[in-house]
Order: sequence, then structure tokens, then C-alpha cells
Amino acid sequence: MLYGRYEHTIDAKNRVFIPAKYKDALGTNFKITYNKLLSPCILVYSEEEWQEMQKKIKGLPSLQCQFFIREICSNTVDVQLDSQGRIVIPQYLKDKVGLEKNALFLGVGNHAEIWAPDVLEQKNAEVDLEELKRAMIDIGF
Repeated sequence: MLYGRYEHTIDAKNRVFIPAKYKDALGTNFKITYNKLLSPCILVYSEEEWQEMQKKIKGLPSLQCQFFIREICSNTVDVQLDSQGRIVIPQYLKDKVGLEKNALFLGVGNHAEIWAPDVLEQKNAEVDLEELKRAMIDIGF
């Protein structure tokens, strides 16, 4: 289970440290991807979670499955931790989500997200807080 919030700097070679708390769950080889249909962030999946996601996608009706596979797989990159615990984020993925100098990691259960801090702040400003409050009360949080 991935949880927590961590901010790291992206260096000139597009390398960024993976939060130490995420390393056990992700392993040394994992996937990063972007899905334009969801939030404007990079999604981070362990190999196991990625395989589970692929099974779910293959269970969709044919046309939806084709679109999802095309959209997700074409934007997916295998990454590997270097000896210092960093990965390289390809420039095209950085551009898609607005990453520049800082990367904000959010653990969201079965995967993590990498956000540009200002993009997340803008996205959070769009949330209807009263609706969110009602939903939280409904689930007893």
C-alpha cells in the first residue's frame, strides 16, 4: 500500500529520487505512465499492479479495450532505480503533466502519482468541498 506525500527535485538529466517509503512496494523495476483521460499526473505502478491493471483492461468490451491499451501502453515506460534510488522521467512525460523542477509524489493505495505541485494545487481548487464532505460523512470518515 502506497501512501504519503513527498517532494523531490528533478535534476538537469530528468532524474528524481523515489521516496524511500515507496521502494519496497515498487521494487527496483516498475512502470510509469500517463493517461490523458485521468488527472494530469504520471502514474507509477509496480510490476504486479501493472499486470493486474492489464487484466482489467483486457476484460473491457473490444473497442474500449483497444482504446485503453493504445492510450496507456503508448505512454508507458519501464523504469529502473539507479544505485542512488532515482529514476529518469522522459521529457515527453514531463511535458504532458507540466513537471519542471519539483516532483510531488502522492501515494494513493495501489499506485503512486507524480504531480507538478502547481498543477495539483490548481486541480484541488476545482474540487467541490461540500460534495466531498458529504461523501466522507457517508462512508464514516
